[in-house]
Amino acid sequence: MTAILYPVAADAGQALGAPMGRAAREREAERTAGEAVGFVTEPVGPSYASREAALDALAGRVEDDRPGRSFAVPAEDRFITLVEQVAPRGGRRRAPTPVAPSFEDGRRWPAPPAHPPATVWRAMISYWRIGGAPLAHAGDSQARQTRRKGGEGMDAESVRALTRQPLRPVKPQQPLDIGLFEARLPEAPHIIVPDE
Repeated sequence: MTAILYPVAADAGQALGAPMGRAAREREAERTAGEAVGFVTEPVGPSYASREAALDALAGRVEDDRPGRSFAVPAEDRFITLVEQVAPRGGRRRAPTPVAPSFEDGRRWPAPPAHPPATVWRAMISYWRIGGAPLAHAGDSQARQTRRKGGEGMDAESVRALTRQPLRPVKPQQPLDIGLFEARLPEAPHIIVPDE
């Protein structure tokens, strides 16, 4: 399987236009940049009113599944994706308000709104940012612990930082159990074999 070769650049515009190079792994990206890098995914370019407009503007850079215009991006060039986002209103992007379940007439959820929120299409580029990624760090807390301590008042960047951190075990993993009909070999105790 071919790995995706992500651009190495200082910002999303440079990653789209003229990156310093491309690398699949962090070590290769650091060699290309000559300093520390961080992996980020950011929006790039303008927003488009429809998916068709976005596909026309990014022809040859993203997957196109429209009849008669289908195009498959080579595996190593799949670092740009199209995403649908809620259109900003009044300068701010607001997600639709959550809907409470209704449990009426044998249905769990109420009928969808007659006018869904307006959406736009954006290109998202994943790349190795030179100088590391200046993202907010969640510290040593895990999401479940932060929620229990009253994390309702957290800002959006702190919540994103919690979702980006690696999962850590609550306690060390216990040794695996041996089944009822399994035994360790006397000459090789690290090997478990069926007993029957």
